[in-house]
Amino acid sequence: MLKRTDYLTRTYGKPEGHSLAVYERELHGYEVARRVLKTMTREQVVDEAKKANIRGRGGAGFPMGVKWSFMPKTVGAKPHYLVVNADEGEPGTHKDRTLMELNPHACIEGCIIACYGIGAHVAYIYVRDELHLSKARLEGAIREARAKDYLGKSPFGSDYAVEVHVHSGAGAYICGEETSMLNSIEGRRGEPRMKPPFPANAGAFGCPTTVNNLETIAAVPAAFGMGCEEFSALSFLHKAGDGGVRLYGVNGHVKTPGVVELAVGPTFNELIYDIGGGVLGDRKLMAVIPGGSSTPVLRADEVVRAPDPKSPLHPYDGKSVMDVPLGVDTMRGVGTMLGTCCVTVIAEGTDPVACMQNLMQFYRHESCGQCTPCREGSAWLERFCNKILAGTGTMAELDSLHDIANGIMGNTICAFGEGTAMPALAFIQKFRKEFEAHVRGERPRGDAKLVVEPWSAA
Repeated sequence: MLKRTDYLTRTYGKPEGHSLAVYERELHGYEVARRVLKTMTREQVVDEAKKANIRGRGGAGFPMGVKWSFMPKTVGAKPHYLVVNADEGEPGTHKDRTLMELNPHACIEGCIIACYGIGAHVAYIYVRDELHLSKARLEGAIREARAKDYLGKSPFGSDYAVEVHVHSGAGAYICGEETSMLNSIEGRRGEPRMKPPFPANAGAFGCPTTVNNLETIAAVPAAFGMGCEEFSALSFLHKAGDGGVRLYGVNGHVKTPGVVELAVGPTFNELIYDIGGGVLGDRKLMAVIPGGSSTPVLRADEVVRAPDPKSPLHPYDGKSVMDVPLGVDTMRGVGTMLGTCCVTVIAEGTDPVACMQNLMQFYRHESCGQCTPCREGSAWLERFCNKILAGTGTMAELDSLHDIANGIMGNTICAFGEGTAMPALAFIQKFRKEFEAHVRGERPRGDAKLVVEPWSAA
């Protein structure tokens, strides 16, 4: 189920591939936005977007077209806004920056179409501050588009004004959460807001706002260009409502880490061995983290148990989880999340206790501190991991890790807490023997931190 496509990546690797000239030559740039603004109504744009079955590429997997439909049908006294999440601060995730660096005009054209569909005239692309090249390429693309009157008061000669702005974040992981991002854009402290109200009712500056991931928006021109239903049908999981193509990343202990565009539905084995070239050092595969560090780890020896013919996973009953197609619902079915589709490979011989300690150190550091369960819980998770890794932990402290993580689940304002607790619970449950061996002093106490290699276009 491995099908390479190039609807998003055709400009990758080409000289000046980020330029408007290459985008127009290779991908018929801005022709789709021109057609949409001149021939379609807002309602038609939203209805068509639903047919694409683009599940949010930022991690949650919510259908893009459905999210657009939540915006008020008429624009009243308060303006509408589009906010594009390009923060990409989660360890193991490295695909949005390739779009910004190598195909920024797809992001801008997607913003134009999305703005029109939701009734917005202004879009903010929120980029992590450290991504200097990404910001520069987006700013350059905006200048080129404005010079051709693709942005501004009358794009393509229409009467629908659209402006796109790049907003630099301050390097806080919490600002990847949509309401924290909105606070940051407004110049406030990056902390999550209570919901409701949801952004579609009161988002940026208290106005109706749609927040989409950058890859989600970048896929819009391709979907509308070929027809959204046809775009959805490219996916092996189209009938399950998970359509189109995605950027998949593979990193960690693989020979050729990188980012590749594929039709939705490849398996872990295909990503690791066909795209990633196999496990580094020709070792055996021990585990994978499916899509960014907040997604629960899967062991390579896990087997699917789905005897019920009505189960969506029934076709894979008795098979390895490594052979299940990567989709939003299939990954939920095997007890994890698809997340951002950037798979972190963990080779046999790696210390899972060190892996968990590395992640908990990150989450403790990045907790905004607003919610007590997350602020205190992440600190205790890191503290006990440090003790167990050092050989000074006790069985009682090991047992308490499970209780601490469960105490975070469902008790915080945003999903950051769950993003800390879920990987912790998975590592403890699936590598309990290794944790116990550390407590008994039976395992080497070396550090085996995961190394996420720089991306390269595969």
